Amino acid sequence: MQKEEIHHPDKTDPNFATGAFSAGVKIDGWLYVSGQAAVDFAQGKFVLGTIEEETRLTLHNIRRICEAAGASLDDVVKCTVYLADINDFPRYNTVYAEHFTGVKPARTTVEAAMANGIKVEIDAIVRLPE
Repeated sequence: MQKEEIHHPDKTDPNFATGAFSAGVKIDGWLYVSGQAAVDFAQGKFVLGTIEEETRLTLHNIRRICEAAGASLDDVVKCTVYLADINDFPRYNTVYAEHFTGVKPARTTVEAAMANGIKVEIDAIVRLPE
């Protein structure tokens, strides 16, 4: 199988560089979503706010990449979450739980130093529907 790059469908500014990586990589029935954050891709800028606001936008970005690959958040099987402040866990967790129905993805959450002042970053592994 050959790897296929999946782009964030809202990324309109080719000059808004977020790093030397693909938003998503599709291979052998799986989608690997790179760490996403509170970025407004249509405007090409980070959107800093409360942990709840940033978590919602981060999960929106993951949803959009999943949709571009033919999947949904229901197909996410694993997430790794990085929080700038682990004390934000209860508030982030409430928003996170609203986005996943049924069987929740396996998850690891850790505190980490974050660039650009962001509060949360999430990556995901997705099993693509057949």
